[in-house]
Amino acid sequence: MISSLELGYSFCPNDTFIFYALTHGKVPSPLPIREMLEDVETLNEWALERRLPLTKLSYRAYFEVIEDYVALRSGSALGRGVGPLIVTKGVKNSLEGCTVASPGRLTTAELLLKLSQPSVEVVHMRYDLIMPAVERGEVDAGLIIHESRFTYQNHGLSKFADLGQWWEADTGLPLPLGAILVRRDLALELQQNLEKAVRSSLKYAYAHREEPRAYIREHALEMEDSVMQAHIDLYVNEFSLDVGELGEQAVKTLYERARALGVVNGSSQDLFVTR
Repeated sequence: MISSLELGYSFCPNDTFIFYALTHGKVPSPLPIREMLEDVETLNEWALERRLPLTKLSYRAYFEVIEDYVALRSGSALGRGVGPLIVTKGVKNSLEGCTVASPGRLTTAELLLKLSQPSVEVVHMRYDLIMPAVERGEVDAGLIIHESRFTYQNHGLSKFADLGQWWEADTGLPLPLGAILVRRDLALELQQNLEKAVRSSLKYAYAHREEPRAYIREHALEMEDSVMQAHIDLYVNEFSLDVGELGEQAVKTLYERARALGVVNGSSQDLFVTR
């Protein structure tokens, strides 16, 4: 008998905003929830080991573990104007043959990079090390995510491309970035109740906006309050409450693009928890 569940999510303000109430006993939950905060790429790697029963992942990583995990409709990061950026030191007209620093093989950002810039050479480094590496000229360009999209100009960098804009222009759909996944071997009723609990946690945060602020700031490290709030405003939206039909279509399209590119295998599993 399971007595509690570990929930993995990132230090980013959008995640700590969404999960504050759930991890602090402010809303009903089918089981007590224990927080496990890590960077997204670590969570992605843990999912390959089926380490956590409930976890935040990039949608790209989800496609890798789709036989073992299924996405909740609440808690996701989807939207318009939320995409990763490619930044350079100085203006470039093309990235053909260039080296681009990526925050991880299993990030949605790298999938978008490969879809939109197939001729680049990818090197991996932790997301917060990318902008300094571009600034020092160690790589030709950097693929930046999270709060970096608000601070890259402080490093003297220029925006080469917004991959969210590229995706939206190409598909007409919002961009799927991150999902909340539950292991498929948990009972369907528990999966459904966890989906409700995550949605309730976000509703609580909306209704008590000041209450989670200290918790968010604790994990946002040196991020300024204005950047912290901009991060929440950008990545937490109506799709976070429920992806809806449009969100489901966006995730399905991204999955089909990844399969066509040959980076993930096909699966007959449902993408989202059964209603």
